[in-house]
Amino acid sequence: MRKLGKKISSIILASLVLTLGLSGCQAKSNQTINDKNKETLVISTHEFVEDTFRKNVFTPFEKKYNVKIVLELGNNINRLDKIREKKNKADIIILTDYFAMQGIEEGLFEKIDRKNIPNIENLYDIAKEPLGKDYGPAHTIASYGLIYNPDKIKEPITSWSDLWKPELKGKIGLNDIKNAGGPFLLLIAAEQAGVDIKKDEDKAFEKMKELSKNVLKFHEKASESINTFSMGETVVMDSYSFEAQSVKDNVSQAIRIDPKEGSYALMETVNVVKGTKNKELAEKFIDWILSEEVQKAQALDKVDSPTNKNVKLTPKESEDVIYGKDSIKKFKTVDWEYVNKSMKRWTERWDKEINPKGIK
Repeated sequence: MRKLGKKISSIILASLVLTLGLSGCQAKSNQTINDKNKETLVISTHEFVEDTFRKNVFTPFEKKYNVKIVLELGNNINRLDKIREKKNKADIIILTDYFAMQGIEEGLFEKIDRKNIPNIENLYDIAKEPLGKDYGPAHTIASYGLIYNPDKIKEPITSWSDLWKPELKGKIGLNDIKNAGGPFLLLIAAEQAGVDIKKDEDKAFEKMKELSKNVLKFHEKASESINTFSMGETVVMDSYSFEAQSVKDNVSQAIRIDPKEGSYALMETVNVVKGTKNKELAEKFIDWILSEEVQKAQALDKVDSPTNKNVKLTPKESEDVIYGKDSIKKFKTVDWEYVNKSMKRWTERWDKEINPKGIK
């Protein structure tokens, strides 16, 4: 879940690539015949860092189980919509917890058989059943925090409250409400207003409206947010921990922080799509992506933070990833069921009160 910065064009190209495991476009005829004889597993996943996932996750799984993996690539919203519209033939879907909860509530996923996924027992508790015991575990975890350019601000950013400072007017880039990070912002605004959003939604929106005056852009995509920051149009942006290195690739002095009030956990879940004919193979894949071997490889490449507690990393290896129970236990979690029930109302209010012209 990283390395967006200098490779935005390759991200666009990656979204056109739907099949893994082939040595090139001009595959040899005997390879094509072999592939036709293999069982196929279709995985709906994110369109970035495809090469690293291929190396650490997909290709080794193909070799171990003599299968062919085909990818459906895109962002959370588009891929979930394809399943809703039955335009996606995926067996497995990888989604952040916010979007995965929507799929669960809409009956789009199969209930998993945990006996077929023994590596679940090796996960930190927060990752074992983030959305209920019948559905997919979290294969990685990220924190939602802030990145700032210390060369362009007077004081270091340490708190969520710093976003409201007058000197940051027009210098901040944030997620739109429709993105996974959007609901976090509204919850943070409620905290800064000193209210429980479930009891006083109006004050949360009032506080968020104040913050919107400092916002140059509300972004639809992480790549847009990173580009704007990299070009110096913004000096502060909200971000996930997995984006830190991508930003630093372009702005080496950038600093990422988890604000002193605490950060929210964003978990990436792996679920089996309703109606698949490959449920057993899909559960083998889930067990595979949770394995110590795969999780460590992803951590060493700074792509995913491990949720398997058996993964051991040196201090150097653990830089730029979330590692260990002490780090994980500090995270705040979200009542996604409540958030999803509120999103239609929140989105309407957001588009009217916070960002009335749509995405800036």
